[in-house]
Amino acid sequence: MVDDQGGKGDKIPFMQQLLDNPFLLLCIGIVMPTVFYLIWGIMEVISIPLAN
Repeated sequence: MVDDQGGKGDKIPFMQQLLDNPFLLLCIGIVMPTVFYLIWGIMEVISIPLAN
């Protein structure tokens, strides 16, 4: 028996299923830079010396 992918019933690996999802890739592409930018900004604000 052959399935639509041309294989013989082989299970598609989890990472391939994950990376074949365009909406998930879009979310990752938006969320990851935003999180890193926020962390970077917080670190910059924390590193500012206090005025006396």
